Amino acid sequence: MTIGESAENYLETILMLSERLPVVRSVDIATELNFKKPSISVAMKNLRENGYITVTKEGYIYLSESGREIAETIYERHKLLSSWLMALGVSEKTATEDACKIEHDISRESFEAIKHHIHSA
Repeated sequence: MTIGESAENYLETILMLSERLPVVRSVDIATELNFKKPSISVAMKNLRENGYITVTKEGYIYLSESGREIAETIYERHKLLSSWLMALGVSEKTATEDACKIEHDISRESFEAIKHHIHSA
């Protein structure tokens, strides 16, 4: 099943927050993305209904196996693409913004070719 860019961003954000915080809550996601809480609630409901996250009765959000797989894929792309662009001389701000755009649209084949090129260079 293919998911949209917005859902990928939410999953990536949950993953990044889970590396920094003991637990992730909707309010943490809203703060990180500078979104309003109602928007986050709707998104979390959709992610939960599609099996990408679980939410405890306390409101703690955890990635499911499929959600973690997607989040890790997007996060790997983001880190590699942004560092590659910076190595090419792009400013950190622009590299990060561009990586965010590219990470969702690039094919697996193209990303793997870029990754191979970077690691063999």
